[in-house]
Amino acid sequence: MRVEYQDTYTYKFFQLIWEQIKDFVSTLGTIMVYGLEFLKGLKNFNTSFKEIIEQSSRFGVSSLPITLSIVGMTSIIISMQVAGEMVKQGGGNFVGMLMAILTIREEGAIMAGFAIISMIGSSLASEIATMKVTEQIDAIKVLKVNPIQHLFTPRIIAGTIMMPFVVILASTFGILGGALAANITSELSYKAYFDSVWFGLCMKDLNVCVLKAISFGFAISLISCSCGMLAKDGAKGVGIATTKAVVWSFVAIVIIDLIFAAAFFY
Repeated sequence: MRVEYQDTYTYKFFQLIWEQIKDFVSTLGTIMVYGLEFLKGLKNFNTSFKEIIEQSSRFGVSSLPITLSIVGMTSIIISMQVAGEMVKQGGGNFVGMLMAILTIREEGAIMAGFAIISMIGSSLASEIATMKVTEQIDAIKVLKVNPIQHLFTPRIIAGTIMMPFVVILASTFGILGGALAANITSELSYKAYFDSVWFGLCMKDLNVCVLKAISFGFAISLISCSCGMLAKDGAKGVGIATTKAVVWSFVAIVIIDLIFAAAFFY
């Protein structure tokens, strides 16, 4: 009777849901544990500055081309569709303000976060996952070195520090791209565009943008490293860990963005 019950589609469906829930809770708990261990390890801070600089270069330099391209093209697309209609309705003097608020508050940070996850987050996860399945992590433990402090700390610090710079550059690039698109599609002058940029912006927007970028950098690097550490079962496990890191990072920055929007702009 039990065997027949387990062969039903209903049982398999709920079993799949249950497995997903257990995996979600287990992964979330592991990420939190690794995060607390990272924070505790900051007291000793045995990480070399050379390693932090190398990881910072990875975050802040290697990712810039794709990040600037994505944010810039997104701003151009939005400006192409918005500027013409606003000029027709007599709102040309507010195009720059609209693009600046949109870019600084949301688009710059979110699109930069997506770019960082796709390029750097997946790289971090696959790197640590490969070390895990090839037993390099075990070798580090045998040498009495804490793998969290040795591997996580420089990557998380680099991501937390460099993400604001990447977001600021990307947002600036996005505003410039919006100006170019507005001028081409609606013949709006650059002077009118940039004069209106400052109408709606304030220091609060810039401060929230920086805080959000710091949170994104910390979350992406922590989640990517943690998912990589959970890898098992050889090459297949590396692929699963990398996919999980990307998915979790996407979900995390959307949730963080929602929290910031509710806290500062609701």
